[in-house]
Amino acid sequence: MSRFFSEKYAALTPYTPGEQPQDMQYVKLNTNESPFPPSEKALRAAAELLRPLQLYSDPDCRRVREKLAQRYGVTPDMVLVTNGSDEALNFAFMAFCDSAHGAAFPGISYGFYPVFAQVNGVPYEEIALKPDFSVDADDYCGIGKTVFIANPNAPTGIALPPAQIEKILHSNPDNVVVIDEAYVDFGGESCVPLVHKYENLLVVQTFSKSRSLAGGRLGYAIGNAALIRDLDSLRYSTNPYNVNSATLALGEAILDDEDATRQNCAVIMENRAYTAGALRALGFEVLDSRANFLFARSGQIDGALLYQKLKARGVLVRHFTRPEIAQFNRITVGTRQQMDALLTAIRAILEETK
Repeated sequence: MSRFFSEKYAALTPYTPGEQPQDMQYVKLNTNESPFPPSEKALRAAAELLRPLQLYSDPDCRRVREKLAQRYGVTPDMVLVTNGSDEALNFAFMAFCDSAHGAAFPGISYGFYPVFAQVNGVPYEEIALKPDFSVDADDYCGIGKTVFIANPNAPTGIALPPAQIEKILHSNPDNVVVIDEAYVDFGGESCVPLVHKYENLLVVQTFSKSRSLAGGRLGYAIGNAALIRDLDSLRYSTNPYNVNSATLALGEAILDDEDATRQNCAVIMENRAYTAGALRALGFEVLDSRANFLFARSGQIDGALLYQKLKARGVLVRHFTRPEIAQFNRITVGTRQQMDALLTAIRAILEETK
């Protein structure tokens, strides 16, 4: 870093995104993207909706906001539209945390949570998962901090039922509880209906996974109108044109083709079950995922070594070095062809290790 870099960020450990190597054509199963592009219907509609790009985008994201409100049974003033869900999460750290109101989140979860806490100068507590890698809701009851929980969790894929989230909400009436539902459309149960009951609930979702728009960067948050006004105050104080016109047009068109989204999610869930069954038949432990990925480990080969050998064969998965999960690899669920390529490579690697 330069000598001009502020010392307040000297200890910052940046988030590490999934690798994007360009040296060969990979079966890319490492960053939880959808294997399916947006539907042709959505792309055609987006082309018609796209306004001239010499003009600023709509700072209110009004049309997408209204369609999301209709989709989830809330009013538009209960919806915030953001540049990816990461922006919504960062705004939540900015708005609802400070030196007197720390954050709490699972120690094994989305790697951006501690980064957001550090960059915003927020004291935070990382809470260990249970031995089965699930989140224990009781650990967050009455904690008196702003709670961030990915549900389903990443990288484990395990989901908590809304009744467990409700325990956390009820026991922390003076603190916001942020539920990050990036993967909820793959078999989880959304907490959005609870926003009508709890003023301290903020639900964050994204178009990146189930709606095939990772490259478009479109996310949103749903909560009571007062919470959304708080977040909008920060948005208008940083970047009021935070979502570009092309992404807004795509988002609107994708929302008008929910059938395509549901169909893609159904295929991914079928492929998830197929791959999990095949991995278990090979002796892998596979956690009960409700996301578009699997978290698995083999008793026959080291997790890091398996990742390296798969990469050498042109198959990318995600490996984490944290000791508690270093034997696991996170595997994005893709097409059946991609999953068969993965399984073929794993079988060959296991045969080599005998």
